[in-house]
Amino acid sequence: MKKIVNVATPAVCAVALVLSVAAITKTNAATAPAPIVTSAPVPAGQPVDLTYAAEKALPSVVYIKSVQNSKIQTVEYSDPFEEFFSNPFGGFFGQGQGNNGRRQRQVQTPKRAAAGSGVIISADGYIVTNNHVVDGADELTVSLNEGSKEYSARVIGADKTTDLALIKIDGKNLPAIVIANSDNVKVGEWVLAVGNPLGLNNTVTAGIISAKARTLGANGVESFIQTDAAINQGNSGGALVNTRGELVGINAMLASPTGSNIGYGFAIPTAIMNKVVDDLKQYGNVQRAMIGIQGSDVKSYVDNQKDNGKDIDLGTMEGIYVAKVVEDGAAEAAGLKEGDVITTIDGKKVKQFGELQGILAKKRPGDKVTITYLRDKKSHNATLTLKNEQGNTKVVKNADTDVLGADFRPITEAQKKQLEINYGLEVIKVNGGKMKDAGVPKGFIIQRVNDIPMKSFDDLQNAVKEANNSKDQMLVIRGIFPTGKKGGFVVYLQNE
Repeated sequence: MKKIVNVATPAVCAVALVLSVAAITKTNAATAPAPIVTSAPVPAGQPVDLTYAAEKALPSVVYIKSVQNSKIQTVEYSDPFEEFFSNPFGGFFGQGQGNNGRRQRQVQTPKRAAAGSGVIISADGYIVTNNHVVDGADELTVSLNEGSKEYSARVIGADKTTDLALIKIDGKNLPAIVIANSDNVKVGEWVLAVGNPLGLNNTVTAGIISAKARTLGANGVESFIQTDAAINQGNSGGALVNTRGELVGINAMLASPTGSNIGYGFAIPTAIMNKVVDDLKQYGNVQRAMIGIQGSDVKSYVDNQKDNGKDIDLGTMEGIYVAKVVEDGAAEAAGLKEGDVITTIDGKKVKQFGELQGILAKKRPGDKVTITYLRDKKSHNATLTLKNEQGNTKVVKNADTDVLGADFRPITEAQKKQLEINYGLEVIKVNGGKMKDAGVPKGFIIQRVNDIPMKSFDDLQNAVKEANNSKDQMLVIRGIFPTGKKGGFVVYLQNE
């Protein structure tokens, strides 16, 4: 369980948004998804029978156990007394070990296990869950409903920005859920949350949809379905289904001051899930379309201005206020300016920022959208060609350290002592690729990449992936030559 953000109101105690993955132990040691089906609402005044929905959904929801194995890690610690007594005059005469009293030691991390839920979306074994359920896992085990069968799973792809992940088990004729269009659900509609909360497998809770297009500041892209169906630790990645047992959302988190349910949970809509799943299967990562603005709901902006003693009249209280237009973005190319108010996209009204994010999350770079916006209270129309995070419309491919064309290893204790450094990755071979293009030689010790310390190979992998998804697509490498001379290189990762 991890707290994401704290929210406080004058009349209510602080509320924490909590990822609903359950910790279990801490010891020392491709086919397309099911077609979208629109659900029919229950006629007004009719009693709601949820047994059919439960019977349909339960077989498709699985239990996921995630294990992080015990590892040996090198950590730094400070011991100023040891530094002083070993060299009491170092501070006066410029002597000493150059580590400012810092020492290193190796520690063994405990083996950790956690549990969550997942939803089978195809008969051949594709399962959707939350990114935070599988993040960092060395082993994933999937158990079918009622523990009838157990499988090892592999991660096909994961997206931290939407908190979604796609995993795969080797199975046949599995009970895939029917996927409904979450855009068609309505506030007040009955839903079931299906999952494995608090170690209680195959649990169903009922409630209604409390709100749509919620933004909470927990993920990068948010347009949550809010429900009062009870969601607790272990529900993460489970199913939110309508009265026909069709999937409308993937349960992700709860709002609580205690970490347990007090009335509200949040699910990722299937309209976003379908796009993420398709991208992960086709490209290995999510092709994210950007409109190229920073802003907020008009009402929030106006209320904020009034709190600061300013009287603002934008001609509407609904829409998205454009606080900044990003350079070289889609909005700038279409002529939008700071102070404009976007009121519709493709003919659909947008009142909240979550609605805007929900629409864009279903688009890809290169897609065109038509918007209506107000400037000086006058209505205008524009067509935008959406761009990716790098400012163009190309497919963003996954990059890993293979693109660098080099081999690396953590520096030895002898190198640390000789060069008076605590960490680094030595370039032991340059085969070609981006490292050769940048002139990085064999023997160079990389200490920082884009100002991130390189203490392990995982640090380098993460730096490459993050840089590849940035606009600049480059690595600023700083380190030290075997002679002790410091140096640096710039490695460009642009796709051809």
